[in-house]
Amino acid sequence: MKDSVREKIEKYHQEHLLDYMSRLDEAGQSRLEEQLENIDWTLLDLLQAGEKKRTRGTFSPIGAVSIEAIAKKKVEYTEAGLAAIRAGKVGALLLAGGQGTRLGCTGPKGSFNIGITHDLFIFEQLFANTLEVVRQAQAWIPFYIMTSDKNHEDTVRFLTEHHFFGYNGEYVKFFRQEMAPSTDFEGHLLLEAPDRLALSPNGNGGWFTSFEKAGLVEDAKERGVEWLNCFAVDNVLQRIADPCFIGAVLDGGYTSGAKVVSKADPEEHVGVLCLEDGRPSIVEYYESSHEMNYARDPEGNLLYRFGVILNYLFRIDRLQSQEGERMPVHIVEKKIPYIDPDGTLHKPEKPNGYKFETLILDMVHRMDDCLAYEVEREREFAPVKNKTGVDSVETARELLKKNGIEL
Repeated sequence: MKDSVREKIEKYHQEHLLDYMSRLDEAGQSRLEEQLENIDWTLLDLLQAGEKKRTRGTFSPIGAVSIEAIAKKKVEYTEAGLAAIRAGKVGALLLAGGQGTRLGCTGPKGSFNIGITHDLFIFEQLFANTLEVVRQAQAWIPFYIMTSDKNHEDTVRFLTEHHFFGYNGEYVKFFRQEMAPSTDFEGHLLLEAPDRLALSPNGNGGWFTSFEKAGLVEDAKERGVEWLNCFAVDNVLQRIADPCFIGAVLDGGYTSGAKVVSKADPEEHVGVLCLEDGRPSIVEYYESSHEMNYARDPEGNLLYRFGVILNYLFRIDRLQSQEGERMPVHIVEKKIPYIDPDGTLHKPEKPNGYKFETLILDMVHRMDDCLAYEVEREREFAPVKNKTGVDSVETARELLKKNGIEL
């Protein structure tokens, strides 16, 4: 074993790993040692420091450019956005590291077939949405896809076999999300196999560091890309590289933008764009107080009503200027499959340890400003998170039909 790995094991009181390692053959020891070399050990410092709760600042409402205001300047905004796309300044970045387990799909979430009478995969619909803009601008948009160790090969194979659903493959690039270790409640690293740590994707806030480590910042700059439109795989109505949205952000001189929808009701489970200590931020529904949820302005509108739909626009140079500044890490209790010292695999039914995640909402808080850009819920927000019920395959299908998409 390398001295550097042994020093980390001893420093962080992870001697139980030596017992596991002693039972492995040379190849197994090498695989586990390689993982131990590459994990971020400083995450364990956060546990030792007791940093399990996120400290928040003082919240206040944020203004937004409303649907009505956007409609009045739609032509102007759209032309500005199309000019930026034609100049190669805009790239699309799809966060697609998840599996479709909750949807009853064994592969990547994007490979889920949401069609009824014919095949319509989530990936297919997202590419179709982007192709609308490509045709409008008569210019291809660099399309970056973040996968994870869990689904990388399957995602690449699926999209390659389907020829990117008509998108120009020369403009598509893949990169893997970084992985983070998991621990039990005592801070001991967990293993999912005798020669493999229990690793999981490090949260959607880690996309830019993963993008950078994959050499894709250089790729983007070579193509002339200055802005990245970052969006989630599970919203099949995402308007990607939306020229009007881009134009509004450019027109206002903002460094970032976020698409938002008005909350359906005060208790809706959605993160809300607001100000925190005077800077743009997002408060999650479980962090929001009853007073915030129900506060209203003189016209009767909810003060904290702009729910985010995970569709953001960021300037690359602004993200790069934050190099060296660590993203806040959220320590969350999760159900983590693990093996015990006898090699028996356990699949717990309740949380048994911690995972370490970074969240894209914290990227927004690091921006100088953020344009809240309101969109129509029924035209742009059809999340596919569950098989049935709220934000499900069923509700997304209904919204797709309302938007004229044949299923």
